[in-house]
Amino acid sequence: MALTLTVIYYILQAYYWILIIYVLGSWIPELRKTKLYSLIHYLANPYMRIFRGLLVFGMMDFTPILGFILYSWGLNNLARMIATF
Repeated sequence: MALTLTVIYYILQAYYWILIIYVLGSWIPELRKTKLYSLIHYLANPYMRIFRGLLVFGMMDFTPILGFILYSWGLNNLARMIATF
């Protein structure tokens, strides 16, 4: 059980970094045209789409921050659960 949770944790940790690359890459218009960013967009968009438009103030969209906070909270709880085994 602990091994399975550990593998899931590392997969989710890798996805966390994909989300970070997705957000940072969205600030660079030339990068958005590459195939690598298209793949990252394909992987990250299903999660980020859940929060899109919830925290918009003027022209600033703070939605990714909310997504990162919740995702990080889930990863931390999973790490604590693994540590108890």
